[in-house]
Amino acid sequence: MPDSTPALSRPDDAAPPSVCRWAVLMEYDGRGFVGWQRQKTTGLLSIQGLLEDAATRLTNGHDVRSITAGRTDAGVHASGQVAHLDFPADVTLSSATVRDGLNFYMKPHPVVVLMARPVLPQWNARFSAISRAYRYRILNRAARPALEDGQVWHVRAPLDVDGMRQAAAHLLGRHDFTSFRATACQARSPVRTLDRLDVKREGEYVVIEAAARSFLHHQVRNMAGTLKLVGEGRWEPAQVAHALAACDRRAAGPTAPPEGLCLTGVGYAENPFSR
Repeated sequence: MPDSTPALSRPDDAAPPSVCRWAVLMEYDGRGFVGWQRQKTTGLLSIQGLLEDAATRLTNGHDVRSITAGRTDAGVHASGQVAHLDFPADVTLSSATVRDGLNFYMKPHPVVVLMARPVLPQWNARFSAISRAYRYRILNRAARPALEDGQVWHVRAPLDVDGMRQAAAHLLGRHDFTSFRATACQARSPVRTLDRLDVKREGEYVVIEAAARSFLHHQVRNMAGTLKLVGEGRWEPAQVAHALAACDRRAAGPTAPPEGLCLTGVGYAENPFSR
């Protein structure tokens, strides 16, 4: 997941005159991928690699690179991922051609471009983003999932959603989230402002909605794993506040599995997909 960055694009990230920058809105099933980021090791399938290879084929062999708003981990899904691609300026493309062409070359993998739009050279999928939203879904019933296997975290024990909601309130606002970042997180600062952390029950599902300008690596999954302890009655809601204040990863709960997490949206001051 991205680290903290300014809302405006960095000057050296602007597209050169020789290329035309395009924004793409994507959805994908994260199973079977090593995550978003292309790996140096051959044979490992990444979403970035799949997208860039499709873009290269669409432009008849031109090397096309991408930048994304959120580097999702292996097994994490997206319904509103955003990336930008720099196509050669001398290649004539329409929005429909970019969308349909990329989708054709990414078959049969579960990765789809929903929309494609040309953007200004200084627009950047990562650095222009002002918000990111994630949803974590827990299937809370005795029977394991069949239709949604790999899409939810299956928790058999009944969860106390009211207690989880009380616990979540302790995490809202600007804090040092060291207790909820991965030990390998490379962000320069552990301080983040959590704008939203809602917990609600939808039938057999417990849904956690989180929104912030940016998140630390594993932050949402670590928060979900901690809230689950509260839901099971193993923690009191106030213990989440103590874990936050400890600024120690060992003080918080376990990392929830990736399959329940989905990147649902990225916000921009000038959203190219709202045109």
